[in-house]
Amino acid sequence: SDVGSQKERVVTEEEWLQKWEMGNIGFHKEQEHPLLQKYLDVLLNGRSGLRIFFPLCGKAVEMKWLADMGHSIVGVEISEQAVKEFFSEHSLPYCEEPVPEISGAKMFQSTSGNISLFCCSIYDLSSSIVGKFDGVWDRGALVAVNPCDRQRYASLMINLVEKNSSYLLVTVSYDPNKHKGPPFYVPESEIKSLFG
Repeated sequence: SDVGSQKERVVTEEEWLQKWEMGNIGFHKEQEHPLLQKYLDVLLNGRSGLRIFFPLCGKAVEMKWLADMGHSIVGVEISEQAVKEFFSEHSLPYCEEPVPEISGAKMFQSTSGNISLFCCSIYDLSSSIVGKFDGVWDRGALVAVNPCDRQRYASLMINLVEKNSSYLLVTVSYDPNKHKGPPFYVPESEIKSLFG
């Protein structure tokens, strides 16, 4: 399928950090995503106390929403500002510690222990560092990943999930010749080839 001029597009980590610094975060939503609410039963599949992963989490309000339901939340985000804003906007006390396996990375954990946010590149994570997950809420990660990195991203995600996990993925559909992204256009055929 033709993804227009997007195939070669690369957004650097510096550009993402700048978006947070400038408050250019139109992708952040103040309310729980209606699709997560609609498909919550699919994610949970009758289970409680799940480990749920938020790739490129920003300061997603759904993290606290699901943690309040008794789930354990792990997120990864390049912007320390976003992570700190998440905790302050929800009045959640937290502690901060280095991640020994990843140079320069930090982990911010709520003092209640049920929300752990890693501040580093997602590609620095592995199941040996963060464990495996029962569920994934990918609301804006795959569509934010540079098209050239999609295979690497999908391989990592597949490695991070348990066999019986649920993966909720939100994409956007539009003519990729008319918008350079992000969010990037990811055709359904590519999703199938990436995730099987």
